[in-house]
Amino acid sequence: MEFTPRCPTCRALVRWEGNPDRPFCSERCRMSDLGAWVMEEYRIAGASSEPDVDGGGDDLDGEEVE
Repeated sequence: MEFTPRCPTCRALVRWEGNPDRPFCSERCRMSDLGAWVMEEYRIAGASSEPDVDGGGDDLDGEEVE
């Protein structure tokens, strides 16, 4: 039996062998998914990578930086 997954963007059946855009069905779906990541529509759960808002966070213990 041949492996025929669905495109994560449009849910169409995807030809796996010889498909340069897999797991997507086309370049259009691949670029649409990339755009969603760029626009932060998708996120990976975990600790925030945002800097501390209290202004500290430099971890230099009072040392001057030149």
